[in-house]
Amino acid sequence: MPTYIYAITGADHPLRLDGLRGVGDPPSDLRTVRTRHLGAVVSDTPADLRAKRRDLVAHQSVLERLMAEGAALPMRFGLVGPDDDQVIAALEQERENYTARLGELDGRLEYNLKVSRAEESLLREILAASQEVRRLSEFTRQNPGAQKEKMALGELVSQEIQARQGTAGNEITATLTAEAERVSAAEPTKAHFLNVSFLVKRDEAAKFSQAVYEESERLGDDYEFTLNGPLPPYSFV
Repeated sequence: MPTYIYAITGADHPLRLDGLRGVGDPPSDLRTVRTRHLGAVVSDTPADLRAKRRDLVAHQSVLERLMAEGAALPMRFGLVGPDDDQVIAALEQERENYTARLGELDGRLEYNLKVSRAEESLLREILAASQEVRRLSEFTRQNPGAQKEKMALGELVSQEIQARQGTAGNEITATLTAEAERVSAAEPTKAHFLNVSFLVKRDEAAKFSQAVYEESERLGDDYEFTLNGPLPPYSFV
């Protein structure tokens, strides 16, 4: 039967799984497979595995327990191996790589930051700063049929938005990088111009959160900071 994989740990991890159940309906029983140096938390793979809330919560609960008691490499939901023997073989084959990654993540947490800015505020700033935007804006208001100028205005505003969001994103990231060990940038979302994850030492998490708050205060109410964490360090595995 295929083996569902939750996480990889060092062989010395306590791997206390009491009270936890795995994915599936009914929930699968959790078990461990081990080599001399590494371990993995696994279960049988249900035949109808889907990304349902019940199974996502079960997967996340296992990761949270493991992370609370030691370093763990979290696997993304849905990772399946052929069987336990093949999982053990993979642990042996990639021992040096997994061991190095566990060392990097030991005592560390991931925080994800998303930042957006009020569109009205950004457009006001662009209008105030760009003489050409003001000229085209006034011209198109007076000449509603001037399609060429409307297109030029739209392109210019779009360029200005990207440039200003890029600058702001770089400044925010640079400031917070000083409080983190590693940084992993992701694609912006439709609502957020900045989407970035930070790897932070567990005992410095409060300091990092304070730095995020101070950066938010510095930029003011036009910016909205959304900080999620602590999270399994998916972005750094």
